[in-house]
Parts: sequence; structure tokens; C-alpha cells
Amino acid sequence: MNSFVIAPAIMTGIGLVFAVILAVAYRFLKVQEDPRIEETEDLLPGSNCGACGQPGCHAFAEQLVQLTTSPSKCTVASQETIDAVAELLDVDPGQQEKRVARLHCAGGKGQAYQIAEYRGFESCLAASVVSGGGKGCSWGCFGLGDCQRACSFNAINTNSNGLPVVDIEHCTACGDCVDVCPRDLFELVPLSQHLFVQCMAPLAGDMAVALCTTACDACERCVADAAPGLIHMKDNLPVVDYSGGGPAHPAATYRCPTGAIQWLEGGQFANQAPSRIQSENRYARPR
Repeated sequence: MNSFVIAPAIMTGIGLVFAVILAVAYRFLKVQEDPRIEETEDLLPGSNCGACGQPGCHAFAEQLVQLTTSPSKCTVASQETIDAVAELLDVDPGQQEKRVARLHCAGGKGQAYQIAEYRGFESCLAASVVSGGGKGCSWGCFGLGDCQRACSFNAINTNSNGLPVVDIEHCTACGDCVDVCPRDLFELVPLSQHLFVQCMAPLAGDMAVALCTTACDACERCVADAAPGLIHMKDNLPVVDYSGGGPAHPAATYRCPTGAIQWLEGGQFANQAPSRIQSENRYARPR
């Protein structure tokens, strides 16, 4: 028989044998999934954002059915959805404190000194790779909108001062902005934690304020004015540690000479206007 006929026939036969084996294995070895998983997943928002700590809504539904997490861990879902999931599984909906994304930088166009004008692809990552952007502060926000484009919930917009404004009502703490920021400026924090440091420059004194008028100058007044243990200094920056002391109070911000530490009741920068830096220093190289 012609070899051109034999070879295809053999391969077809082998394929049929393996197909039968797979069909039999599927029939007798199939693991039945709890039907409540699909019902639970259908109730969830379906955004697959990962804010719950799972890779997607299906994985989260599996954890819910296995009673290893609570419905309230889904920060995207409405209270009605959380209650519906809890009723379906006959579990406590649980409680979770709302978290939002905060930016560790207040150095917008009107505060941070420019040493050059960046012209290129409108991307923070591109600017960081190509030239480091035009700001004198190499720790500050580029303001080119990578976080805004990455946000799946349209919770971030850029204000007139070139800083991202997070809408706390729509922010789900999914972490996309945290992942995409090339300078690691975003942090997910509980909304109830009001003290927040809006600077990441590890400099002190005149070296810091020469780069940005809102930079922390490491004066340590906030440490002295806060409750014992609440704030400590690390790399010339105040670190707010709610587990180390308290209670927190706005008084810790009163004597800050630059406004680097703020008491935030709502969103950041929503009403911020670009304050004027002297034009002769706008593109001057910092001292």
C-alpha cells in the first residue's frame, strides 16, 4: 500500500484512540463543581479586577462557597449585591472598611520646579525610561495619566495642576494605579486614616524645597505634634503608623511648613489650583 496512505491512516487511528481515552476519562473522572459557584459568580460584578485578592470573580466565588472569605471582600459590589450573595450562601455578609488610592506627591505644575520640558509619548513609563521627565524632583508624579488610563472604573482624572484626582466614591481599591505607576506613588489606604504624607523625596531642608514647594523638609514637627508612636521618621520622611500609636489628630499637620503632611477628609487635589512659582525659577536648575 502506498506510504502516503498508510501514514495518515496510522495517525488517524492514533488520534481516535486518544480521543476515546479522553472521552472515557472525562466521563468517569470529571469533578462535579458545586452549582452554587456559578450562581454566586453570576451575582458578582464580573469586573475581574482582583481587588478581593483573587485573580477573578470565579476564583472569588469558589472561595465564598468554601467559606474561606466573606462577600464584603468584593469592594466593587454594591451593598445589595453583597447582601444577595450572603443570602444565597446563608453566610454573614461581613464588614470591610472602604479603602481608596492615595498619591504620595502633591508636586504639580505649580509646585514642582521644572528643569526641562518633556516632549514625547504621553506616558509616565515612557518619560521615566527616556529622560526621567522634566521635573527636578526625580521622586514626584509625572502627571502624564498612566494611572487614569489604567483605571477600569473611571475613578481617576487629571486636574489643571497636572495631578491625578481619585474619585473616592468610584475607587474600588483594585490596585491598577498602584501597579502602573513607575514611581510607586500610589498606596491603598483605609478611608478612615486621615493623616497622609504627600511626598516621597528622601531629602531634607533646603535640598527638598529647592525641588518642590510642597516637599517634606524633614523638620520632624509632625512627629513632635502627633500622639506618641503615631509618626516616626524614615529616610527623611514621616511615616504614619496607626498600629504604633494614636489617636490621630489634625494637629500633627498644623506646623508643617510645606504642607507635605495633610489631614484628608475626602479626596485629594480636587480643588487644587496651580500656585505660581516665580517665572524666572520655573525652569531653573535646583540649587
